[in-house]
Amino acid sequence: MDSTLFNIILDYINIMFLMFTVTLFTLFTIMGFLSTRNSIHYRKKNSFGNLSKVMASPLAPSITIIAPAYNEGMTIVENIRSLMSLRYVNYEVMVVNDGSKDDTLQKMIDAYDLVQIDQKIDPNWKNKPIRGIYKSPHRAFSKLTVIDKENGGKSDALNTGMALSTNRYVGCIDVDCLLLPDALLHVVKSFYQRSEKRVIAVGGVIRVANSCVIEGGQLEEIRLPTNWLARFQLLEYTRSFILGRMAWGSIDSLLIISGAFGFFDREIALAVGGYDTGTVGEDMEIVFKMRRYMHDRKEPYTIEYIPDPLCWTEVPEDLKILVNQRDRWARGNLETLFKHKDMFFNSKYGRLGLLSYPYWFFYEWLAPLMEFFGFFTIILFVYLGILNWDFFIAITAMVYIFSVMFSFYAILWDVYSYNEYKKTKDILTLMLCAIIEPIFFHPIVVWSAVRGNYKKLFRIKSGWGSQVRKGFAKAA
Repeated sequence: MDSTLFNIILDYINIMFLMFTVTLFTLFTIMGFLSTRNSIHYRKKNSFGNLSKVMASPLAPSITIIAPAYNEGMTIVENIRSLMSLRYVNYEVMVVNDGSKDDTLQKMIDAYDLVQIDQKIDPNWKNKPIRGIYKSPHRAFSKLTVIDKENGGKSDALNTGMALSTNRYVGCIDVDCLLLPDALLHVVKSFYQRSEKRVIAVGGVIRVANSCVIEGGQLEEIRLPTNWLARFQLLEYTRSFILGRMAWGSIDSLLIISGAFGFFDREIALAVGGYDTGTVGEDMEIVFKMRRYMHDRKEPYTIEYIPDPLCWTEVPEDLKILVNQRDRWARGNLETLFKHKDMFFNSKYGRLGLLSYPYWFFYEWLAPLMEFFGFFTIILFVYLGILNWDFFIAITAMVYIFSVMFSFYAILWDVYSYNEYKKTKDILTLMLCAIIEPIFFHPIVVWSAVRGNYKKLFRIKSGWGSQVRKGFAKAA
């Protein structure tokens, strides 16, 4: 190859990486601005008014919390106790035992004195067969319904709950999540605070509960995780939920609601067929479907996002489990993006087609692949002696400094907004995480995404993987 042509190709590669980097910097700066502005607006809007009395009324909107459970025997009783202690009157807790192989069902029966009831099932039932429906004769446990069914996966369990619920709204959560007592007040308020648009879904921030003190299903003390993997994930969640999703929510372009804490207008959710049982990214896919449903019918709608720390969950502390989780997320992203590929730069869907979908395509899907193959390209260039060291050092330093500063901003903005971690030592520890995350944790995330894409593209069968729960800390 002619040396001049070769140099031109190298220059174009450098320009491509520079443009991609600058575009991401610009996008993240805008996201920081939008999330900050939206957070300030949210705090001002919710600084007055008290809905607790209204929402304590039996006339308040009805809502069903659906919590799939699979082999959760170690924590199921405490988790249900937490869900039944929410400050709301008109709601039910529906736990769907998805064919657990441990003593999950028996522990629920023993703890809440459950008895099997007769209930007619649609003969054209599309979900996995139901083995039994359980209620308690005791008034104190009247809000609890337990569905025992054959194993069909999380999506099938959630669809079962939606089909059997008769309430207007459904909350789809992970059974191991801990909701704060006022959570439903905030959720229902979000559904009703709009008059010109129909709120079809409400999402919220997920907080990391590792090492926190939980007693009687209540969050007693917030502690910084002692495990370093959990600390890195706490930092990641802070950036993603406090800045990223808050920014997309501010321009009504949110394309994902976390499966750990998502609430939906049941009518719309059922109209789109509920969760897709053929994907591992069901929480993202249902939002795509519901948005497209409303767009196609040209009905005014929106999705609300709550930044308040209402939901706390346990994150993986084992490297293998973490990699399996991120592998699954990557496969789910690719499945959803491919299924809805006609939205890509499609002006018919407005900001969703022109901004949100391209962002997920280029940043959530393409960026990890570019990082992975870029690493080996650098090694090749070094071996061939053609690496432009000045450019490489400059752009690497620029990316590193920007990523650390963005994490610092997320940490400090969270401190200013909610101040969950009040010890100076905890804040400094999180800042240390921000400094070393690009070197130690980020490569794990990139590798997991690459592995997930590889499995999906080459049709390597892989399911959800396991998530081993350690359980929350008890008060001393």
